[in-house]
Amino acid sequence: MKAYFHSVNTFGTVDGPGIRYVLFLSGCKLGCCFCHNPDTWVANGDAVCSEEILSDIKKYRSFYDVSGGGLTISGGEPLLQADFVAELFELCKRNRIATSLDTGGFAATEAMEKALENADLVLFSLKAARERVHRQLTGKSNELILRNLELAAATRPVVLRCIVIPGLNDAEEDVAALAKILKQLPSSLKLELLPYHAMGKSKWTSLGLSYRLDAIREATLEDLSHFKYLLKQHGVCNNHVY
Repeated sequence: MKAYFHSVNTFGTVDGPGIRYVLFLSGCKLGCCFCHNPDTWVANGDAVCSEEILSDIKKYRSFYDVSGGGLTISGGEPLLQADFVAELFELCKRNRIATSLDTGGFAATEAMEKALENADLVLFSLKAARERVHRQLTGKSNELILRNLELAAATRPVVLRCIVIPGLNDAEEDVAALAKILKQLPSSLKLELLPYHAMGKSKWTSLGLSYRLDAIREATLEDLSHFKYLLKQHGVCNNHVY
């Protein structure tokens, strides 16, 4: 089975525990206005089969094993090529290679179920907790995403990644909505807050796209600390927030 992919990072350190082989698949149906890789939205370019990726992983396996790392499949949105993800994860499990799925959750629930079967960890990106804000940032509802988040958290360890964008999704109402979601998920779930940055703007320009967040400043450590404070005020203290 083959899949369209954007790129590979053989020494990833921010896409799961340890050193990781990160495969970035192409194709995404969300239109996040802060995306730093809009060149991954269209599913085209080079195609690769699962056996090729496994063979490439094995070249660097000693680094992954020693560091407690493994394979992370990211995107774009990997769930749009869920059959490939499921096949590659199964091959990795047979070879005792740890697997991680990096997803925004905007895909059919059946796709999520396939990918989860042999995933050891899920890195789940939630763009906004409130429906209105989510539509503002991505052009899409977060209803399906939240259902897939619930499914993932019920069956696998999950790191929920939330980007903090000053003035857009960091108001007290946003924090309250996120706190409500977190309280309905397993207490073992970890929350990772990510500061908004505009480093992807140059890619938008090179693709002839209009970057809509020009007037938004980048998030600071103070912004993240305030967000954490508000979460605590709304009763989120059992989750590991970092």
